[in-house]
Parts: sequence; structure tokens; C-alpha cells
Amino acid sequence: MPDDVLVVGGGVGGLVLARRLALAGRHVVVLERSDRFGGQVARQTVAGVPLDAAAESFATRGGTMAALLAELGLVDDIETPLPKPAWLHRADGSAVPLPATGVLGIPGDPAASDVVRAIGRRAALRARFDALLPARVGADAPSLGELVRRRMGRGVVEGLVAPVVRGVHSSDPYSLPVGTASPRLRDELRAAGSLAAAVQRIRAAAPAGSQVAGIRGGMFRLVDALVAECERLGVRLETGAEADDITPDAVTVNGRRRAGEVVRAAPPTRAPAGRRVTLATLVVEASGLDPAPRGTGVLVAAGAPDVSARALTHVSAKWASVGARLPGLHALRLSYDGDVPDAIEQATADAETLTGARIDRVVDATCAVWQRRPGGAWADTPEPAVGEGPAGTGLAAVVAHAERVAARLGADSPEPASGGRMER
Repeated sequence: MPDDVLVVGGGVGGLVLARRLALAGRHVVVLERSDRFGGQVARQTVAGVPLDAAAESFATRGGTMAALLAELGLVDDIETPLPKPAWLHRADGSAVPLPATGVLGIPGDPAASDVVRAIGRRAALRARFDALLPARVGADAPSLGELVRRRMGRGVVEGLVAPVVRGVHSSDPYSLPVGTASPRLRDELRAAGSLAAAVQRIRAAAPAGSQVAGIRGGMFRLVDALVAECERLGVRLETGAEADDITPDAVTVNGRRRAGEVVRAAPPTRAPAGRRVTLATLVVEASGLDPAPRGTGVLVAAGAPDVSARALTHVSAKWASVGARLPGLHALRLSYDGDVPDAIEQATADAETLTGARIDRVVDATCAVWQRRPGGAWADTPEPAVGEGPAGTGLAAVVAHAERVAARLGADSPEPASGGRMER
């Protein structure tokens, strides 16, 4: 008897889809080639404490994630970051707090003192011309970088937007589509008349502290809950399932042809390779980090001297639950483009440069390498598809898209709850 639905890939998108279809009474099999589920939501243990090995937070926009976590019994464990600012490590090697009111580095008030401090008076003055330009200027720009350049100038792009996009999206602002970066930004520009006013409207709908959130104990708990729910609902979860020759109604798994309605939740072999990202996690003794001198972390401008990392997160300062489990210690996570020789040694040196604090001892450390594929890179596959490829970057986008695909395939998918918005 053929399987009803075959989901090829066991990341978050595939698990959300499988759960929703099972709730609608469909017989579902999830085929995962590796030995675990969750994709880029993964657990690691550092200094005896479970920590996220990849995704550590989600965008709160639309309430999609909050609604799912409520269904999974995790809504009371949603954790918001501690209200400490992030910093910007500039191309000249100096560091300044990231301007308080912005979206992906785009300032809501180009005349604000923290904006002037970050990019200089000349660049801030150029950015203020945004208020004088017709709303149509830049409205049709394909990329975030081009939109900001046309309205606010290169100084804002290079000094603010590029480091943020590099840290959040592992991308360049000129390669990032506006809709992927901030789905509301273009519409708000047309409605408000200027880019700064659009940013203010977006921020008003998502006050500081509500743009991103995590799960107390780790985002990997989402995967644990989804797997448990799928098992409870009778979804067959298979690991070590090497799938190829995928068509809309069949797939070959470990050499055996299996029939069913196929949904792709993993990239096809022809998909663009994307970027390799290295994440180094350190647990350290460093009294200079006690006051969190760089807030929740540091975003690094391209070309900054004496540092290779593109971003640092002070994990134990950002998430109270992590800090409570590491008394007297600090957890830091540094991200890099590509493979990094001697990654732990490099991360330790970069952490001292970026925080200005001496690290007395590395208690424990891990290194993970992930392949990040561009959003939309495999949206044109002949079979239905879920995951970061067709949905775009971020868990909120992946979950919302998986729910929509499930609805198209016949599952009763609830409307997302209302909530704040932003964008990692």
C-alpha cells in the first residue's frame, strides 16, 4: 500500500508540515538522510550545559511561532533577550553601540546622536535627504542595499546595514531581496513617504525587546516537541533515508522506489550551494565580561582590522536562562564565513578584540559548520516544497510557509495569531 504523504527532509519545515497533515488525518512518512531531525535547529553541550548549535532565536512577526509554541505546550517558555544594546565594530577598528531605533541597521531617525556617532556627520546628513525624496525613489529597488543606497546613501549601507545583514542573514545587502529582508518595508515606504518613517512604523508595531525571542533552555526544544508530537500522531519518522529520483508521486529511498504524494523539505542536488558558515561557541572565564561591555553582542563591518568573525553573540548576557546556568562563566558565540582553520583559537582571539575583555581561560568550546542556502533557491521544484529554500530565511518564515503548504495539501491550518514583527 503506497504511503499517503512522503516528506523528504526532517528539518523544522518538514516536521511542521508532517504534524499538520497528521492532525488532518493524513498518513505521513518523514524521510531524513542524517541521524537526527531538526536541520539547522540543533543541540550541543558546552561546559555541561545544553546550548543551541545553530538557530538560537526566532522573529516574532505575525505571531506564527507563538501560535505553534502554544500548540506544543511551550508558550510559557518563550524568552525575550535581555534589554542590552548590541554594538557595531567598525571598519576602522573602533566600536560604538548600534543605533537604538532601526530595522536591519536602517535608522528611524538619521539625525539621532547614536546614528551620527556610528556613521559620522556627513553620512548622517546625506541620510536625512530621505525625508525630501518622493516615496517612489527606490521603491522598485530589487535589493535592500540598493533601496537604502538610493534613499539614504552609501554611508548608511556600508556603515550600518551591511554589518547587520552580514550578521543576521550571512549575506550582502545588495544580494538580499527587500521582501526577504523585511516583508513590510516596501509597503510602509509607499504609505509613510520616507524610509525613516517606514522604519518608525515597523518599530512602533514591534517595540524594543519583542522583535526576536527564544525558548528557555534552547531552540532545540522546538524540535524535541515536534518529533514527540509527530510520533504521538502516528507519523513514521525515518533516519538514514537517502532519497533520490524524486518526482511528485514517488521517491527512491535507499534503492527502493516508494509511492506517495511527495513534499520536498530538503534542497535538490542541483540547488545552489550557498554559503558555509562556521559557528564557534566558547564558555570562558573572563571577569571583564561581567558587566557585558558589548551588550548582547557585536556586529562586525567588513574589512575591520585584526578580526575575522562577522558577529559575536554574548549568549549568557543575551539570554537570562543561559546566564543562570553558567554562574561565574560566560558563553560566547562567534560566526564566520566559510571554513576556519584553528577555529577555537581564532574565536578566542576575536572575542578579546571585539569585547575588549581579556579571556582568562577557555573552559570548553565547540565548533560547527553549516551550509546556508539562499532563500528561494529551490522554489521552482516540480513537487511541493517547504523549508528555508522556498520560504526564505528564519524560523518564522519557514513555519508560516509550511503551514500554508499544509493548508494547500488539505490540512486545516489555523490562522497565525497577531503579534509583533521585525527580523537575526
